[in-house]
Amino acid sequence: MAVAGVVPAVSALTVAVVLGVVAGNVPGFPVAARAGVAWSAKKLLRSGVVLLGLQLSVGQVLGLGAGTVVAVLLVVVVTFAGTVLLGRLLGVSRGLSLLVATGFSICGASAVAAVEGVVERDDEDVATSVAMVTVFGTVSMLGLPVLFSAWGLSAEEAGRIAGGSVHEVAQVVAAASPVGAAAVAIAVVVKLSRVVLLAPVVAVVSLLERRRSAGAGPRPPVMPLFVLGFLLAVALRSTGVLPVVVLDVAKQLTTLLLAGALFALGFSVRIRALLRNGPKAFALGACSTVLVTAVGIAAMLSLA
Repeated sequence: MAVAGVVPAVSALTVAVVLGVVAGNVPGFPVAARAGVAWSAKKLLRSGVVLLGLQLSVGQVLGLGAGTVVAVLLVVVVTFAGTVLLGRLLGVSRGLSLLVATGFSICGASAVAAVEGVVERDDEDVATSVAMVTVFGTVSMLGLPVLFSAWGLSAEEAGRIAGGSVHEVAQVVAAASPVGAAAVAIAVVVKLSRVVLLAPVVAVVSLLERRRSAGAGPRPPVMPLFVLGFLLAVALRSTGVLPVVVLDVAKQLTTLLLAGALFALGFSVRIRALLRNGPKAFALGACSTVLVTAVGIAAMLSLA
C-alpha cells in the first residue's frame, strides 16, 4: 500500500498480486500452507467485493444525468464485447479475454478479482490481466492529460472522459488531477458509475458460462452470493444512514481484503506459464485500451 501511495498507477491490488507471484515461485515454500492460501483467495475476495458496494450509491449515479449514464453503459458494453471479440481474433484464450474485458470495461483489478471465480481460466490469466490493467492504465493516465490540454477541454469534460475510460480508480484520479479538483470529483463519480455495473456483468458472464458448460460438471451460480451482497451494500449506502467514519473504514478494509485475495491468487501462478501469455495478452491490452478510450471520448463528448 505504501508503494501505491508513491506511484498512483500501481495500486495496492497490483502490488499484492506481484508479491503473491514472487512468493509462490520461491523454492521451499511449505506445501501445507498452500491450502490456506487457496482458502484465503475465495473468502477474502468475496468479502472485499461485498464491501466494495459501500463506496457507491444510486444517488451518485443518477446525479450524473441521463446522458452520462447512457454514455457509461455504452462504454462498458462496447468495451466488454469488443475486447472479447478482439481476444478471439488474436487467439487469446476465452478465460483471459473475459478477465481483460471485465477489468478494462469496469474497474481494473477489482473487476478481474470479482469475475475470475465464475469463468474457466488458468491461474496465470489473473496475474496477466492485472498486469495489463497496470501497464495500459498507466498509459491512459499519462496520455489523457496531454489530450485534455491540447483540445482545451473544460474540467467537466475532462473529468467525464477520465472516469469513463481509465481502468483503475487511482489512475482515474491521477489522469484528472492536472485539470483540477472539479475534474477529479466528476471523474471519480463517473468511474464509480462504471463499478455499479460489476454485478450485472458478473451475472451475465456466469449465466453464459453455465450454458457453455451444461452437462460438463459443476456450473457457477447465476448470481453468486457475494455479488448479491455487493448489491445489498450499494442499497445500504444509498440510504445515507452510514456515517462517514464507517464508510472510510470500510474503504480501507475493502482494499486490504482484495489485496489479500489477489496475493493468494498470484501465489498459485507459475512464471513460465505467465510468460507464454505475454505477446498476445499485450496486444489485447493495447487494442482494448484504444477501444475504451475512443468510445469513452466519443460517448462522453456527444451524450453527456
